[in-house]
Amino acid sequence: MKISLRDRELVDEARRLIRRRYEPDRHHVAAAVRTRSGRVFTALHLDTYVGRCSICAEAAAVARAATEGDRELDTIVAVRFRGRGQPRVVSPCGACRELLADYGDPLIIYSNNGGLHKARASRLLPAKYSRPEEPR
Repeated sequence: MKISLRDRELVDEARRLIRRRYEPDRHHVAAAVRTRSGRVFTALHLDTYVGRCSICAEAAAVARAATEGDRELDTIVAVRFRGRGQPRVVSPCGACRELLADYGDPLIIYSNNGGLHKARASRLLPAKYSRPEEPR
């Protein structure tokens, strides 16, 4: 799927946030999610010394949108920054792919082979987990 001007603006939102709030060993990933209403919600990754306690930026951005009552996700992107150079678009981890597929299956902007691409969360998550007694 082709990356639009609105998609590039979403990437820029995430880049601006991580440049403002980057902190070594705390915040090195930011995400921006656009809802179907057109609102944009941004959030940071919360790093911890115990890895499983960390919170991904994508999950934080989705939670922020849901908290504001805007749950119809359209497109999401995450960028990683290490304090110098340009923040780079990154693909969501497997847990975030599951979360995104469960929360409306938005489009994900991701980097692959040096270029930006866009696909539904479910397309990036083969054989998604589901409970047969409670289909989504």
